[in-house]
Amino acid sequence: MTSITSAELNYIVFRYLQESGFTHSAFALGYDEAGINKCTIDGNMVPPGALITFVQKGIQYLEMEANLTCQGDADVDEDFSFLQPLDLITKDVYELRQMIKDKKKNLHKDRDKDKDKDQDKEKDKEFEREHERERARQEDNTDKEMVADQADKNNVKHEENGNSGVPEPMEVSTTSTSQVCEIPSSDVMILEGHTSEVCACAWSPTGSLLASGSGDSTARIWTIAEGTSKSVLQNSPLNVLVLKHVKGRTNEKSKDVTTLDWNGEGTLLATGSYDGQARIWNTNGPILDVDWRNNLSFATSSTDNMIYVCKVGDNRPVKTFAGHQGEVNCVKWDPTGSLLASCSDDITAKIWSMKQDKYVHDLREHSKEIYTIRWSPTGPGTNNPNQQLLLASASFDSTVKLWDVELGKLTCSLNGHRDPVYSVAFSPNGEYLASGSLDRCVNIWSLKEVKIVKTYTGNGGIFEVCWNKEGDKIAACFANNTVCVLDLRIIILIGSIAYAAILL
Repeated sequence: MTSITSAELNYIVFRYLQESGFTHSAFALGYDEAGINKCTIDGNMVPPGALITFVQKGIQYLEMEANLTCQGDADVDEDFSFLQPLDLITKDVYELRQMIKDKKKNLHKDRDKDKDKDQDKEKDKEFEREHERERARQEDNTDKEMVADQADKNNVKHEENGNSGVPEPMEVSTTSTSQVCEIPSSDVMILEGHTSEVCACAWSPTGSLLASGSGDSTARIWTIAEGTSKSVLQNSPLNVLVLKHVKGRTNEKSKDVTTLDWNGEGTLLATGSYDGQARIWNTNGPILDVDWRNNLSFATSSTDNMIYVCKVGDNRPVKTFAGHQGEVNCVKWDPTGSLLASCSDDITAKIWSMKQDKYVHDLREHSKEIYTIRWSPTGPGTNNPNQQLLLASASFDSTVKLWDVELGKLTCSLNGHRDPVYSVAFSPNGEYLASGSLDRCVNIWSLKEVKIVKTYTGNGGIFEVCWNKEGDKIAACFANNTVCVLDLRIIILIGSIAYAAILL
């Protein structure tokens, strides 16, 4: 007689059940290679002939299972089994049915308990959400009261260390978006053309020209005439002049155009790049190799922690300032050209005078590197002589701080960004401040009300913001290779009317 293996016998049993109309089984078999006389089920020995009984019981169980399923009573996972293979041999069909009912009853009880637990968890979550909403409302009301209190304090003069008239610094944080209105896309003009991130931008002080510098080794001069709208831009491309810093090649990182500025007459544009050279361009594109403070002198800063004041025609600096302990990121002259401000990776900003070698003030209130600084267009010798001269600093600590430069004291901290702030700019009348951050937001602050009055969210980090000479447009350059022009004519008008109404 020919012997068969356990694998072959398993296959015969499987085919038998399959051909009988049963497509799945809840039991398993194991056999010794010596033959079918030694039969085990899940490791348990069964007597000879148990295979036939097992098959019969299995068929009964499968029929019972199929009937229960058809009745919609088998509310279980597809791969779940109530019975063990050994039960099929040792118990009859009625005992098997009772076992299934008992186990399903226990299963439903467990599911009911889990459902109750889930409901309790959901109630707890809803309670927590309501608690968070209430706390946010309280914080919002508290912030409003704090801003009002701080504004009142700013009008009261205090005495500190024997010095009268030193105001307490204000900590302004915008936590409620209900007070902030997003600038609509219809008031935004997007200038495309650069092939890398745009690092710098500057309006011409006398005309409608906007300059931008990029990591693509070019600067561009855009002509944006008065009244130019988004629809005009879509119908006809703007006039743009491309100033190439690398002949025949682009994307050379050593030629990134990282800074630029116009002279006071708006006839020349100076650019600085990573190749260590400063270039001067007229509005038609010819190149000169100098930079300036005004039409005759200029200041430079670099990675050697030093500041140099140079004069056109002289081969050596006319003044050298030393005092920073890290890279000097930015230097800016005040509106009259008598004071020079600087900021550094050493987390300080400093104010210098041409009359002395050591800094006049050492400003230490930021907690991280200071990336840029800007002077307000106010104070003696400006178009806004009755307003206080201020210095704004922007830092990687996500804040913008305003400084009283006469006393060298912090007057206000503006906490409206979530990421490092790379740029700040005062409006020409000194009443507004724009700030741009890696959080992709341009915030426009009213310095009279000390709050954000408008905001715009773009599609990339913002490296610089600047106002045009009329004060009704802001240009912002983005890491996504674009420059955006925000039209603020209506915003400024409404803000002025609203403030006048408050005073009345």
